[in-house]
Amino acid sequence: MSATMDPSTQTLTEQAHAKINLYLHVTGKRPDGYHLLDSLVVFAGAGDSLQYEPGPEPLHLELTGRFGKTLGADAAGPDNLVMKAAAALRAVSGSSAHVQGGRLVLAKELPVASGIGGGSADAAAALRLLARAWQVDVPVGTLMHLAEKLGADVPVCVASQAARMEGIGEHLSPAPSLPECGMVLVNSGQAVSTPDVFRKRDGAFRERAALPTHWKTAQAMAAALTELDNCLEAPACQVCPPVKTVLATLAEQPDCLLARMSGSGATCFALFPSAESARNVAHKLAGEQASWWVWGGALA
Repeated sequence: MSATMDPSTQTLTEQAHAKINLYLHVTGKRPDGYHLLDSLVVFAGAGDSLQYEPGPEPLHLELTGRFGKTLGADAAGPDNLVMKAAAALRAVSGSSAHVQGGRLVLAKELPVASGIGGGSADAAAALRLLARAWQVDVPVGTLMHLAEKLGADVPVCVASQAARMEGIGEHLSPAPSLPECGMVLVNSGQAVSTPDVFRKRDGAFRERAALPTHWKTAQAMAAALTELDNCLEAPACQVCPPVKTVLATLAEQPDCLLARMSGSGATCFALFPSAESARNVAHKLAGEQASWWVWGGALA
């Protein structure tokens, strides 16, 4: 590789796509208190962007984007998941000559604490980005182990591809083959505490879902998903009543196939027959609800 193409001297960028739980069953609870889940995860075109600029200064993080300033200056410190991911990767990289400092710039366009894995996707993007920039050859197993230690949603975000996620997030298997479809994401602007949502659960556990190998159409997929649910949606509506309003608004849109909350909330999604119909609905909702964060388009 020529010097001009050396990734350790170039500014590089990774996308951190939003993670959406098409369904989420709480199937049990471990003795240590962690809940066991079964979920079909997909990724939307919406996301944050992480950029790395090599330099002689110690590695540091800067926040930009729609939600960057709302996090505050302290959010860019060592406890940020991006910086934790960088530290974890550096620790397994040894004394590689390519591992260096520089500047990370996170354009935060996804709402915070919103059930679509923004922080987890950012951490996964950091692992991918810095492994490439620092030319660190980390085995897949090691990378996934790092991801598990960073958070339950980080492993599935490393590949950013549709997958079935089980256990506490560490058990990943292939998703059914998905049809083309559109998706609208809406967040009312109110953050939801995941522990508060779990405390509001009725305590019942759901069975592991039976999934097909594929769905031929978006309509068929939505019909199958209506037989499943998000076990955290009802308690999240108690913790954050605006979730109910968002779900009702999405459900009444023309051509909406399914409206549901993602993760522990408060972001909700709706499935549509095409990306174009989803974009049209998102444009309409953004005009009607200026305080909402709205996105529409295709899956990533």
